[in-house]
Amino acid sequence: MNMIHSEISHHRMVAQKLFKATSSSPQEVVKHFGAMQAQDYAMAKWAIGSRCDSTEKEIEEAINSGKIIRTHILRPTWHFVAADDIYWMLELSAPQVKRLFATMAIQHGFDEKKFDQVNSKIEKLLAGNNHLTREEIMKELNIEKSAGDLSPVIVMMNAELDGLVCNGRMKGKQITYALLEERVAKPKAKLTKEEALAKLALRYFESHGPATVSDFSWWSGFPVTICKKTVNAIELQLNNITIDNQQYWFKKDLINEGNFRESVHFLPAFDEILIAYKTREASFLAANQSKVFTNNGIFKPIILENGKVIGIWKRTFKKDHAKIETEFFNETEKHKKEILFEGIKSFETYLQTKVVIG
Repeated sequence: MNMIHSEISHHRMVAQKLFKATSSSPQEVVKHFGAMQAQDYAMAKWAIGSRCDSTEKEIEEAINSGKIIRTHILRPTWHFVAADDIYWMLELSAPQVKRLFATMAIQHGFDEKKFDQVNSKIEKLLAGNNHLTREEIMKELNIEKSAGDLSPVIVMMNAELDGLVCNGRMKGKQITYALLEERVAKPKAKLTKEEALAKLALRYFESHGPATVSDFSWWSGFPVTICKKTVNAIELQLNNITIDNQQYWFKKDLINEGNFRESVHFLPAFDEILIAYKTREASFLAANQSKVFTNNGIFKPIILENGKVIGIWKRTFKKDHAKIETEFFNETEKHKKEILFEGIKSFETYLQTKVVIG
């Protein structure tokens, strides 16, 4: 089988469910990915919506009802995880994320003993399906929010990594916290660390492949040496190909699905199609990198044609419609607006409101 570098992005589109061959529920989309980056809540919902036929309201309902859990996991940022996966994934990745902010915690006066005390107070506060915002919790804990003090962030992130709390129901536009065990029942069986790593790696390469071991290392937060060992353990369950001296791994029947077709998508900021890889040159020209994401890691919403980024977009909500403004990297791409109108239909269905291209 031959694949050239410029085709990697085509196959990733298939793996990432951007060609919807089958219809999936919001939680099935999240489960397929293993974890989907979700710090920008509005955009993260569209990351799910662009891969299924659900409306924004239906996706919100799946999150509010706990079918999809939003918490800090893998790299220390918000992710969506399917309820079925939350416990084994937390158990696997929490220790490494905790190590990343251990020094900061100590600087703010938090050691294990202090965390235990705080956790038991949080548990009492939230017991009985009491969903509270971070501000409400901090008020009860008597933790003052002062400039530059990261105590509220440290306390809640630690409680998330301990498997005590996760996101609750949204309160208007505010995120709340709830007890994880009141949202999702704890499974009886546990996975060993090796089993969990193998499961995570398989999930990653099947939903993000073709991808390299260092891509998986970046996405999962585990060191390359561990990732290499894990991939060796599951290599028979995947296919691989070497392109330009780089080895790429992907789902066994990915290529047979050969359902690549011409398409234009407009995808959210921090979408898995870019954020999930250590290097992203398969998706855009190096000259356009600074337009796609900033040096400090802020990713823009992107317009993707046949797997390549050709521009960026933004949306603003008016009284009775949503307005989309586009910025193409090449002047000649303006005619793509016609194709964008096709792509906009799914966005209108998702938002359940009229969309206008400005």
